[in-house]
Amino acid sequence: MYICYTKVTTILLYIGIVMYSDNKINSMEELIEVTKTIKAPEACPKELDHAKCSNFILPIRDTIDLINGKWKLPIIGALMFGAKRFKELERQIPKITPRMLSKELRELEVNQMVKRTVYDTIPVSVEYELTKHGRSLKDVMDALHTWGVTHRKKITGK
Repeated sequence: MYICYTKVTTILLYIGIVMYSDNKINSMEELIEVTKTIKAPEACPKELDHAKCSNFILPIRDTIDLINGKWKLPIIGALMFGAKRFKELERQIPKITPRMLSKELRELEVNQMVKRTVYDTIPVSVEYELTKHGRSLKDVMDALHTWGVTHRKKITGK
């Protein structure tokens, strides 16, 4: 089996290794050991047709399109800890405007990542929570968190 990709960021490569590795990767050292065993070609081998390569890249592109932007991952991260009302999300995600939060929540709802529940109270209360499909990103979010903590320590030296 060949792994074909064009340019893939370190984070996506890390996520791919974590998702397709037989072993649980708990540290950067273990990740480095696993990456030493992977031989990724510069481009797809000639014997592998373009359609197979495209079929590999398409789901990655879909994922990037879904979580694209400055706010979607922080929103998903906040909702990983349970259902939240709009104002709670607004308080937990610094510098997000109500308009942007509303827009991003609508997009996540359209993509079946977030469920919006309206309660018939006075005033009306609205709660957002991750769907089962949205919670399926937990391993990806954990991998991003682990990588981010390690990267921050490396860059800041703390």
